[in-house]
Formats: sequence, structure tokens, C-alpha cells
Amino acid sequence: MFKIAIVNSKGGVGKSTLTTNLAAWYASQGCKTAILDHDSQGSSSFWASKRPPQVNPVQAIEAFKEPYGMTRSFYLKPEAGTQVLLTDTPAGIDLMRFQPPLKEADAILIPVLPSAIDIHAAAHFLRDLFLIGRLPRSSTNIAVVANRVRKNTRIYQTLEIFLNRLEIPFVGTLRDSQNYIQAAASGLGVCELTKFRFAHEKPGLLPLLDWLHALDTTSSLLPSPTDSSALRSTESRTSENQKQPNETAGNNTTTFDQLCGQNTTL
Repeated sequence: MFKIAIVNSKGGVGKSTLTTNLAAWYASQGCKTAILDHDSQGSSSFWASKRPPQVNPVQAIEAFKEPYGMTRSFYLKPEAGTQVLLTDTPAGIDLMRFQPPLKEADAILIPVLPSAIDIHAAAHFLRDLFLIGRLPRSSTNIAVVANRVRKNTRIYQTLEIFLNRLEIPFVGTLRDSQNYIQAAASGLGVCELTKFRFAHEKPGLLPLLDWLHALDTTSSLLPSPTDSSALRSTESRTSENQKQPNETAGNNTTTFDQLCGQNTTL
């Protein structure tokens, strides 16, 4: 089972948006997919309940609830045969409590918004992820995703500079787009919208999907997302229902402690 954790201590950064769109992608490729929803708002669970019958289902486990009449470990167990498990974590995450699932994750994704407050909060969270979460600084399975991005803005340029100076890769961009809002309202991912609408989001998502594909050494679930045959098969399915790669971190890195002490100038 390929396990992906989506984490950030700050609320409203798009953890559920990222979770549901990745779940939709894997489900659309024929993988049995489940979400562990630890966010008390239950956004990912609600999204999964709205999946239309013509697309592949996604199991959602409301991990923010206490089970009745069964052990918690049994309650949190996904259905037999699950191939991809995404963990949507809460705002204000208790990194001590979440140490086990974070250490077990094959990939850890940190969504960040383009604002001075979010950039500052992300720097502190990344430091805590290693210190309190006790993840090795040499970890190669942690990456950042920029969310609600408008590229031709000064604050996005500030965010891009910040992300490219980190000691971990910057692997994807989700645009500030109505496509994500409308897909979520229908229980879909943007990859399940029409071919035309998905084409606008694909350039920002492909680097992320390729990065995840490279980490999935356990089962070879999918062809590479940049494989044209894989994209054609997805687009043919999405048409019935209805990614410009970013630079990764370069050599000019900055430690988290240094970043936490810096002020962001807009």
C-alpha cells in the first residue's frame, strides 16, 4: 500500500484540496484508493460521499470521530485491497501524536499558500516537522506544493524564492482556479473534469504526480503520469464525466532555522 500524508499545522492552506485531487487521480487510474480524514471539518469525507456513480469510488474513513463498538485500530483500517492511502491531517497537528503515521508514510506533502503569513508559518512548521516529528533531515520523501497560485504576482515570486531555497523539493503548483472549486463541489478531482478544463491544471500537477510515481517502489501501480498513454486514458474517461513543471530546489539552500528568523518582504 502506497501511503501519502498531507500535512501543515496552519489551517486553510488546501490540505483537503490536495488530498481529494490526488485521491481522484489514483482512483481514475484504477487504483483502489482510501482517505484517512483526521480534519474535524470532514471536507475530504464529504467530498468522497459526493462522488458520482460514473467515477471510481474513494473510501473515506472519518478518523476525527471516535468509533463506537469497535477498536480504533480496526475502525481506521482501510478496506482490503486498498492500494493508495492518503492521510488528510488537521490544522494544529500534534506532531508527537502523528509521529507513527508520518514515519510510515511513503510520501509527505506540505501545501503552502502564497502569503507572507503562510510563508512564515511554513518555515516554522518545517523546522518542527524534523525536531518534534523526529523525521530524519536526510528524508527524500518530503516535498512542498504551492496552492492557490497566481503566477504573475509579486507574492508568488516571493513564495517561489522561499520554496526553492528550502532543503526539500518544491514539486507542484495548484492554480487559484474555479476548476478546483467546481470539481470539489461535485465530488470530483480536476483530472475528472473535461479534457479542456483539466488541460489548464495539468502543467502544475504533472511534476507532483511524477515525483510521487518515482517514490512508489512498492507496487508499480501506474505508468508514469507523463506517459502519453496514461494521460490519454485519463482524459478519455474525464470527457465522459463531465501540468508547466516548476523548478525544484536548487543548490542555493537555506536552513529552516535561518528561514524562521527571516522576515518576508512583499
